[in-house]
Amino acid sequence: MKITDLLEENSIKLDANAENKTEVLEQIINIINQTGNIINIEEYKQVVFNREKEGTTGIGEGIAIPHGKSKAVKKATLAAMVIPNGVEFEALDNKKVNLIFLIAAPESRDNIHLEVLSRLSALLMDENFRENLKKAKTQKEFKQIIDNAEKSKYGEEKKLDELMSDTAKSETKEIDSNQYEILCITSCPTGIAHTYMAAEALEKAGKETNHKIKVETQGQSGVKNHLTKEEIENAKAIIIAADTNVNLSRFNGKKIIKVGVAEGIHKPKELIEKALSEDIPIYYSNSKGENDQYSQNQKTGFARNIYRHLMSGVTHMLPFVVGGGILIAISFLLDNYEINPSGFGSNTPIAAFFNTIGNAAFGFMLTVLAGYIAMSIADRPGLVAGFVGGAIALSGVTIQSLKDSNIQTVSSGFLGALLAGFIAGYIILLLKKLFSKIPNSLEGIKTILLYPVLGILLTGTAVMLINPFVGLINTGLNNFLNTMSGTNKVILGAILAGMMSVDLGGPVNKAAYTFGTGMLAEGHYDIMAAVMAGGMVAPLVIAILATIFPKKLDKKDRQSALLNYILGLSFISEGAIPFASSDPLRVLPSCIVGSAITGALSMFFNCTVMAPHGGIFVIGIVGNSLMYLVSIAVGSTVGALMLAALKKTANNTNAEKL
Repeated sequence: MKITDLLEENSIKLDANAENKTEVLEQIINIINQTGNIINIEEYKQVVFNREKEGTTGIGEGIAIPHGKSKAVKKATLAAMVIPNGVEFEALDNKKVNLIFLIAAPESRDNIHLEVLSRLSALLMDENFRENLKKAKTQKEFKQIIDNAEKSKYGEEKKLDELMSDTAKSETKEIDSNQYEILCITSCPTGIAHTYMAAEALEKAGKETNHKIKVETQGQSGVKNHLTKEEIENAKAIIIAADTNVNLSRFNGKKIIKVGVAEGIHKPKELIEKALSEDIPIYYSNSKGENDQYSQNQKTGFARNIYRHLMSGVTHMLPFVVGGGILIAISFLLDNYEINPSGFGSNTPIAAFFNTIGNAAFGFMLTVLAGYIAMSIADRPGLVAGFVGGAIALSGVTIQSLKDSNIQTVSSGFLGALLAGFIAGYIILLLKKLFSKIPNSLEGIKTILLYPVLGILLTGTAVMLINPFVGLINTGLNNFLNTMSGTNKVILGAILAGMMSVDLGGPVNKAAYTFGTGMLAEGHYDIMAAVMAGGMVAPLVIAILATIFPKKLDKKDRQSALLNYILGLSFISEGAIPFASSDPLRVLPSCIVGSAITGALSMFFNCTVMAPHGGIFVIGIVGNSLMYLVSIAVGSTVGALMLAALKKTANNTNAEKL
């Protein structure tokens, strides 16, 4: 299999023109869709746009490699586009992009196509290769340039399972392991393109500066060109160019530079020079945490780090909330309220069966939240301290309650568990700093003894000290929410639901969603209902607009817009992102208003839901389900009408973009 096996001539567009990044992506996605290898173009489009939200795929030097791996892709496929005048793509070097390759990868265990795609990434680091592609006069010539370059670099077709790494083997296969001066690891979030481009850049820079370098790539197809123990022992320094977590434990006692994958692509010579200098830190395994000394992104701000740690906890907590909440809701559906109202949910054997299992899962949610927040901050040593801190916050135990059994404990709830996670994480980081001078021969003692004992002790003590105050706050918040009625309750629902459409999966959306899931633990199921309903509205607004006012959309956008019925009803807010990205000033306000109306109506009708996800598919466990559907329908329709009023009629010959 070669690069050209994945690139058809009709998937190449020369002399293209686009005004912005969104238009480029729309065009090249439509091109790749014509191959017939995309099962669901809207689903694939969403994956590509979501990838851009994580970070631009405009890697600099006039190149962009957008990509997406999805079950919506039937067969690995490439599309290419040349834009002679360039287009703003938010590239890493802030320059315009002229050459775009779109990668469509299927979700399958057979990742052999990724080996081929890594070849393309490596070839694009050659300036002459890029210039030749830009000058190609025909699609056939464009494809032939790729084929010639591939044969020149890799020779005639080989079995891919014989390749150590497409980006490294040709440069490293004859070097004895004792001769490597610098070892490198490259990795990006998707592991499709940037991983291999950084590897190629480092290999090339090593050759130009006459330094022996070996690069291990950690991509979607797995680890290639694995660094051996002997190679690590003999290397002078390690370069980690990655935007993902890389386990550094095997590099104990070695000098390490940790940067983003973009620096590996654009500053390979500078990294090599720095790696061989004397002023870079030495890494000691389990003494200075990877999340501490060698963070994924050293330029990340404090607020962004807090958000990332919180989302790590929430992500691990959600399966417990979803599974436990739905099982508890099923127990209510199967029970008889009249048998014993106070024991509703466990009055019959079958109801008690579901209720017991559901509550067991539900009971872990706050402990897991705290544990994984702490682990995100301080790596594995933080996990146990976080778990214990979360459990103590949930119990509400205080130092005073231990002295006097008559003092009633009050659970700190979601807020307490959240704080416990951060307290545990930063306590472990403090311990790592304090114990950093312990000799390497005693490293095992820290992991097995000092971190668990002192971490649990200090975290438990700190949480007990804050429990009285956080418990009061938690109780006050619950009392406030319980007493809310009428206008106040409706306003709260409108605010939270409206937030779900502000950035469609961004920090504001996640803040509202996190609050809703947190309130599930406190029994405020109406809040979660409003939040989930609000999150369903944005895609439905787009779909309804396409149905009632089809002339407001370009012809090519209508079909993808109609697919938002499925995304909206599935509680996938991100379905509206392509449309909102193209016209945020009209789409977002309409969606926010529609979501706010839906949330307000859901609260007004006292709708409830115990599951934090599922959309229309959990309607069977929604309290007052009929009015819940009415709330969603009304808000979505109002949002669509507002958007129709704001938008002009599209001209399909010179269509105004959404």
